Amino acid sequence: MEPKQGRILIVDDNEDLLKAAKMHLKRHFAQVDIEKNPEAIPALMNNEDYDVILLDMNFTKDVSSGSEGYYWLERILQIDPSAVVVLITAYGDVQMAVKAIKAGATDFVLKPWENEKLLATLYSSMRLRESRDVIENLKIKNQEINQTLNNRFSEIIGQSAAMQKIFQTIERVAKTDANVLILGENGTGKELIARAIHRNSSRQKENFVGVDLGSITETLFESELFGHKKGSFTDAKEDRAGRFELANNGTLFLDEIGNLSMPLQAKLLTVLQNRRVSRVGSNKDTAVDLRLICATNMPLYDMVKENRFRQDLLYRINTIEIEIPALRERFEDIPLLANHFLRHYAAKYEKSVNKISEAAMSRMHKHPWPGNIRELQHAVERAVILSNSSVLQPEDFTFTASSGKEEGQLSLEQYNLDEVEKLLIRKVLKKYNGNITQAASELGLTRSSLYRRLEKHGL
Repeated sequence: MEPKQGRILIVDDNEDLLKAAKMHLKRHFAQVDIEKNPEAIPALMNNEDYDVILLDMNFTKDVSSGSEGYYWLERILQIDPSAVVVLITAYGDVQMAVKAIKAGATDFVLKPWENEKLLATLYSSMRLRESRDVIENLKIKNQEINQTLNNRFSEIIGQSAAMQKIFQTIERVAKTDANVLILGENGTGKELIARAIHRNSSRQKENFVGVDLGSITETLFESELFGHKKGSFTDAKEDRAGRFELANNGTLFLDEIGNLSMPLQAKLLTVLQNRRVSRVGSNKDTAVDLRLICATNMPLYDMVKENRFRQDLLYRINTIEIEIPALRERFEDIPLLANHFLRHYAAKYEKSVNKISEAAMSRMHKHPWPGNIRELQHAVERAVILSNSSVLQPEDFTFTASSGKEEGQLSLEQYNLDEVEKLLIRKVLKKYNGNITQAASELGLTRSSLYRRLEKHGL
């Protein structure tokens, strides 16, 4: 026996009719919801994706003209233009049916209805909904294909002002061979930015070689990056090219560069200065021509002051700096990202989840996302896997607690006025991307007063 399909919503002010209809239809459909008050329609539609909505034409406020039915038909189609609505009335006539169809209804039935005729109408309406969904999915896929072909930043999702500024920077920087340093917290998408720079550069047809420096041990550093000759050490059973040679004529992406020890930084600097590599066990130098992109989530400038990162290496790798904002600083991109991951994982796990409720989206906007986009991605994946509904609700998400304090956040134990003032100025300057006029206005200062404070704190 095939499992029952279809989600039906019936809205009518006649409670006896609702109960009778549900008792009959629940034997044929997977879900039948009933509602007396049409004012509840928007909330119901937000929480569930119905295949067919059976809507009464006349409620208690308006006995026979059908104007309420037309009003709620219009509201339903505003919420979901692809909704399939079947209108029901005890005062039906040809003119009213024609008007209803022109207004967007799929069909029209009279009450009291014949059960078999009602079933036939609902099944026919469901097939129409399926056809509309197929067409809509094809349109979306076609748009996505075109966007992928035409959008040079297709892997990066974001429409916030901060991301638009990054796109502009990528466009300008990619055309050059300048070394780029990408800064940002874990999970913000630093590698995606690096790949976008490569894809938009003159080296796009050559290799993009990524290296996670945080995962390479000191003993294997030279072998991994510069290569080795057969027999140069115990496990060197054959000649092997290093990452620098593999990236020749292309782009080399060194991720987590802040994790390198001082001795390894010195070795890396020598190669970057000479643009020549020598494999372990060989005296022969090989010239390399590549675009260097580095990334880290560590405070390199503070590390330079603490003698934990070489200043000359920092100057070598940061001709251009790109700082990726944390997800909590670009909340307007959350719906785009969440829906992107929803479509991806619904398809991957063959789930019928196709919507995130407004309540769940509101909860997402309140979460600080310490793990950034990676945390959001995992949260949506987990919700899709565990959900039994077509619409994700707040309870489908398990948000991890933020650990530690955000950078620049004031501690309750800290009352030093100079430090508090310094942190506030930094925070406001970052908010307005260094705009002195806007920052001064936010702080309640004149421009000259803000300049004096900047000088005082060495900002």
